[in-house]
This record gives sequence, structure tokens and C-alpha cells, in this order.
Amino acid sequence: MSQERSLLSVRDLRTWLDTGDALVRAVDGVSFDVRRGETFALVGESGCGKSMTALSIMRLLPDAGGVVGGSIELEGTDLLKLPEAQMRHVRGRRVGMIFQEPALSLNPVMTAGEQIAEALRRHTGLAGAALEARVLELLEAVHLPDPARRRHEYPFQLSGGMKQRVMIATALACGPDLLIADEPTTALDVTIQAQVLDLLRELQRTRRMSLMLITHDLGVVAEMAHRVAVMYAGEIVETGAREAFFSRPAHPYSRKLFDSLPSGTKRGGALAVIRGSVPPLTREFTGCRFAERCDAAWDLCRKSTPGLYDAGNGQVARCHLYAPGAAREAGGGRREAEVGGEQRGTSREPRAASREGDQSPVTSHQSLLEVSDLKVHFPVHRGLFKRVVAHVKAVDGVSLTIESGQTLGLVGESGCGKTTVGKGILRLVEPSGGAVLFDGADLARMTRGELRPRRKDVQIIFQDPYSSLNPRMRIMETLEEGMAALGLGADREARQARVDALLAEVGLSPEIKLRYPHEFSGGQRQRIAIARALSVDPRLIVCDEPTSALDVSVQAQILNLLKDLQRRKGLAYLFISHNISVIEFLAHEVAVMYLGRIVERGAVDEVLGDPKHPYTRSLLSAVPVLDPATKRAVIRLQGDLPSPVNPPAGCHFHPRCPDAFARCREGYPGSARFSASHTAACHLYALKRDG
Repeated sequence: MSQERSLLSVRDLRTWLDTGDALVRAVDGVSFDVRRGETFALVGESGCGKSMTALSIMRLLPDAGGVVGGSIELEGTDLLKLPEAQMRHVRGRRVGMIFQEPALSLNPVMTAGEQIAEALRRHTGLAGAALEARVLELLEAVHLPDPARRRHEYPFQLSGGMKQRVMIATALACGPDLLIADEPTTALDVTIQAQVLDLLRELQRTRRMSLMLITHDLGVVAEMAHRVAVMYAGEIVETGAREAFFSRPAHPYSRKLFDSLPSGTKRGGALAVIRGSVPPLTREFTGCRFAERCDAAWDLCRKSTPGLYDAGNGQVARCHLYAPGAAREAGGGRREAEVGGEQRGTSREPRAASREGDQSPVTSHQSLLEVSDLKVHFPVHRGLFKRVVAHVKAVDGVSLTIESGQTLGLVGESGCGKTTVGKGILRLVEPSGGAVLFDGADLARMTRGELRPRRKDVQIIFQDPYSSLNPRMRIMETLEEGMAALGLGADREARQARVDALLAEVGLSPEIKLRYPHEFSGGQRQRIAIARALSVDPRLIVCDEPTSALDVSVQAQILNLLKDLQRRKGLAYLFISHNISVIEFLAHEVAVMYLGRIVERGAVDEVLGDPKHPYTRSLLSAVPVLDPATKRAVIRLQGDLPSPVNPPAGCHFHPRCPDAFARCREGYPGSARFSASHTAACHLYALKRDG
């Protein structure tokens, strides 16, 4: 990037929140610049102050919040000194924002087109036919499918990817100079994420717009950013160019973030974790804010606040390791060991090879679960008499097996039926057909009375632990409830002892059992959800996106816990996720699902290393990677996932498939086998057999 004058210049920004009980210093002395036409990424864990920084720039702070110091200049104009009437002209016109959760940010009683038109009326003189034409032009620019129809639909009628596109169109309606994107792809599938990122790149290139990207996904940062800033506990602790940051992260916190990332190369061992959590921002800090969690900390770190020092390679880091004389003060050449030779991806954790024997799962090589031709169809009712006019074929003939001590990863786009498979196995939704054999007994055909004692064998960990934990029940009651319902434990005292043991097993203190769910962090709530699943001694656990909303550091803790429990107890997991890196680290086998059916299945190395189905190849090509040299050529899919009410004739994937030919439209393909474990349902391989 050229060294031209900054579009946005933030200096010593301090934003505090008065909660009544304490003062939260959410942003505490933050400074950075965003140049015209560049992408500036702000990364870090939840609770570090990233979103509050963005809201401060937009002056959209909650009532309890306020900027107490610093400046925010947009091409020389200090936004903090503008009256609110003038600031309204800046929002949308000069600075646009994509908020983290489009479902909550879009007005539920306004159509997609009306929401964009509202922004245009506020900032432009457009009206009538010109306004309608501009709305349609914007929806086409963000590649919303069938924009002429979708513009008249409400947010609840749109998919997650479509809602995100409407948010982007609204933010870009008036051609802002700066777009702030707060976690714009966090809840999206990799294919939709790739489309959204491509769209942002295209719009940035054509409009020479600046982009401030807030995310904790380092893969997205590697693909999008020109410069990176790492935020921790209200401060920026490192800044640098993307290439320098990814080749050698300077701050110990940055290095730990990289070490926490799951990958196939770490499958034999445990992920590095950052012990503890982000300190509460109500504290008065006397030293380095990361010192309590840092492996490189020494006495100076706890007594003196570090400044921003030159870390070489164009990077600056808020760390005493880079201060003049740090090697002497740290003693014994600590600085050289910590800074001089460490490269991205290294870790003080034992290497995978040395732990491989410890981590191998307990397995009997016998199928614990056998699912055959599972179907879950939901009726569609219409009319005054609620007649059944169609069926949503959420799961349409799924077959899979899982052995004791093994993990089967189930991947695919949202809406393909992954979660419904898990719920159908547990009979949380009633199967429409097929068999679910658990230890030889068919769960799908049992009466409720017969199924009840079997509930202890198969449990589920839901995606959102906050929603799945009863907010009115203490943790003790939550964990004891399942045991009491299934008659486990001789008496209340025995169950209480079991609760204490469970909390210790998932790395929590037994003293927390008297608290309520809202008193815990996301990672702690997920540990409680795991303890609840373990409370009845299951043999199979369905894990439904258990780490999708977690920071990489907390995700590493949960993945290590699940892996350790499997090793010690011989647990089997059906692990549902759209995070390919997590599947690569944790799973033994992978099944790829599309529109209610499994299209490819095999060992992890087979499916992820040599994908056969065009859909699998497109999924893997869309995954952001840290090293550009390993990036696959992106396969662009046309359109969105078809409706399961009326799936396409022939192969369900053919309308979006770049390799489709006439036979794909005529009939659903049979299964082609490439090894004892690797299969794919695709006409391409039948064509090869036919010569």
C-alpha cells in the first residue's frame, strides 16, 4: 500500500462504560490508521474491545457508554466534535457498517428493498422510479439471487447469506469511503463466506473504498488484510503488514492465537491453549495485561506497563521482550529464545509425534451406531384446513456408521440437514423412515417407554450453550436433572458427588455449581454443556457445532477436552461442523452432506486430501488458509442451496455443479467406491467406468 494520507486516524481512543457497579474501560488508549483503499484487520478474542472500537467510530455506543478521550479523524475532521445532526450525515454517507448479526440488525417489519431505500432517502435526493432502480442495482451488485423478487421479502424469508448481502447493500447504498465490517462471516458457511469476501474485495477494488475488518478468523485475515492490528484487553498489542504478521507474529499473545488453531498436522496431539481468560476491564492494570497468561512473562511484566516497541520487520509490539535491554533484565537470553528464532505455528506444547500414543482412541472396531436410509420429512400445511401440500425433505436417505471411540465429522452448508440427522438419531425429531441401530437395537422403532432408558447412551451438545441451558436453574440442578430423570445415582448425596466429579472432569471448580448460566463465559458454558451430556455416562455424543461461536483460544480448550474424554472413556462422536480445520483435527472419518443426502464419505485424509465429489471440492476450495501457497483454486458455485421442499431432479447438486452433464439431470447417481472406506455419489465416475 502507498504511504498516502490516512482516511481514518484514531488517536488514544478511550471508551468507558458505566455499568453502575463498576467502570468498564472497554477501549483504553487505542491508536491506528486506515489508509484509502486498504483493508485493515482488527483481531483478538471476544471481550477485547474490537466491536466497541467500531461503535465508537460510528458514535453508536450504548447509553451507558461514552468516549472519554482521544480523537477520531476522518480526512482531518474529528468525528467526536461533530454535533449529532452532522454525524447522521457521516453515517451511511461517509462511513458504513456491517453489523455482526444481520438477523438482529435488520428491521423485521421492513422488506429488504425498503431497508436499502430508507438509507438512500436519508442521504440522497433519489425518489420514485430512480430510487427503485438504485435499490435493484445495489441488490444486483451484492449478487442477491433473484433480486427483483427478494427485494419484496422480509428478513425471516432470507437465508443467512442473503441477509448478510442485504446488510452489505444497505451499508454500501450511498458509496461510503470507509466500510466497517464487524465479523461479517462468523456464522456463514465456507461457500457463502467466500462469496461475501469476494464481494467485499470486488467492491473495494471498483470503488477504492477502505475496509476495516473486525474478526477472530485468522484465515479470513490472511486472505483479505493489507495490515493487521491485534487487540487484547482494550489495547492494541501488535500491528504490522499482513505478510510480516503471518510469517512471524511478534507478540506472545499473537503467537498463542496461531498455536491454538486446529489443523491436520496437529491431529496426533493436543492444541496449545492460552490459560485463563481475558481479564475484566473493570480492573486497574499495573503491568502488562497479558502477563497472567503469558509463558514469557517475568517480574518486569507484572510491575511495569510496556510501551509499543519496534519488533523488526515493520512490526510494533506492546511487549517488554522488545524493549532495549530486555535480554539482560529477563536473564539468560530469554529474549533471544522468545523472539529471535520463533516462527509461525511453533508451540511449547509437546509435538504431535511424541503424544500420538496417548491420543489414540479406545475403539473396539465394531459399529456402535448404524444408520440406514434415515429420512426426516416435515409436512407443509396450507389453507384454512391446513392440508398437507408438500414435505420438506430435510433428511432423505442418510446411511452412516460410527465405531466406539471414533469421531465421524458431518460437514455441509447450512440447510443441508446436518443438525436434523443428529436430532433424528436421538428421536428429538421423529424419523419418517429408516433404521437407527444402536448396539443392535433400533432406536427409530422403539416406543417412548422403551426409548427412555436408552437416552443415557446417546446425548447431544447443542451449538449455543446459552440457549440450551435453563437460565433459571443453577448448574448443580442442571447436571443433576438428567441423572434423576433416568434413575441414576443411589440418592441425592451420590448425585451431588457425581456433579462435583463431572465439573472437575471438564476443568471447572466444583464451587461454581451454585451459580447460574449467565455468570459464565462462552467457553465455560460449553464445558457445562459437555458435563451435562456426560452426566448420564453416554457412549455416543452428537456434537452440533459446539465451537462455532467460540474464539480460537477457547475452541482449542474445548477440542482438547473432547479429545481427552474420547481417549479415556472410549466415547464416539458425531461431530457436526462447517469448520473444515476442526474436522481435520478431531475426526477419523468425514461425511459430506448436500440437500438431505450424503454425497461423499471416507477417512479424513482421503476426503480432505483427495476429494472426489465436485461439491466436496468446492467446499474445500472456499476454506480460508493461512498460507497462500496452499490455497486451492476457488470453485465458484452458482446460486444458493435449492429448497428441500422441491429438490432438483436427478443429482441434487447438478444446477450448481461446474462438471454437470446430461446424465446428472436424469437420475440420482449411485455410489462409486475408491477404497474400502472412500465413496462418492457422482455420475462422473460411472461415466469413467462406462468408458
